[in-house]
Amino acid sequence: MIVVTGATGNVGRPLVQALAAAGEHVTAVARGSADPAAPEGPRHRRADLTDPESLRPILDGADALFLHDGGASAQLLNPRDIVDVAKAGGVGRIVLLSSIGVATRPRSASHGGTMRAIEDAVRQSGLAWTILRPGAFNSNAYAWVETVRVRRTVAAPFGDVGLPTVDPADIAEVAAAALHRDGHAGRVYEPTGPARTTPRQRAEAIAGALGEPIRFVEHSRDEARAQMLHFMPGPIVETTLDALGEPTPAERRISPDVELVLGRAPATFADWVQRNIAAFR
Repeated sequence: MIVVTGATGNVGRPLVQALAAAGEHVTAVARGSADPAAPEGPRHRRADLTDPESLRPILDGADALFLHDGGASAQLLNPRDIVDVAKAGGVGRIVLLSSIGVATRPRSASHGGTMRAIEDAVRQSGLAWTILRPGAFNSNAYAWVETVRVRRTVAAPFGDVGLPTVDPADIAEVAAAALHRDGHAGRVYEPTGPARTTPRQRAEAIAGALGEPIRFVEHSRDEARAQMLHFMPGPIVETTLDALGEPTPAERRISPDVELVLGRAPATFADWVQRNIAAFR
């Protein structure tokens, strides 16, 4: 049995689908109710990673765990608690969804502190482990849904700074391979898209899929900060703005890892838009 945490998220949802399609016995775990679009077959359980004990009955008898803490590790007194519960349940393999920021922003509280701590707990668990460190997701464009629908406008900072944003479905497929195939233990993968795209270019891709023009408005850093503070803590906002505006060479790097694991090129941002264009209509 494979347990998938964060099962209703942008990575967890396609991961559950991929594992179920491969014939694996899957338990999908989320804080809220089950995903109404989830495939038939997987069991659905509610649990909160801020309370590792809530996972104990779910992990009992599991073979592998996909761990996406969704920020829960920031609220844990000891990030090793989740790993200890997994080991006690018989889990032999953990795939952790981390972030490229662990390597590129080691001084930030969210990446260098919180995520590094959970990475260390997984590495030191004595279990087979694989760590995934993506950067920005294509699905971050969902933040533009309302303004695209209402005003056919996209507003974003750093309009001409390119990053190799990645399709969450590609992350899910890499995770699925690491969860149920051999050869991935002890590996750190950095899944990216096949090319760097700028916010302006992503807006153009949405416009092309809609068949209608979209106006791009470039926000200043201060304007972007004020907006992001509505849903992110201040230190994470600053780290995010740094990565968006002045990405390091590692954050701009186009990784071969998706093709290495899956045997095909990663999806483009335009591919992601075509699959999800209904959200923007």
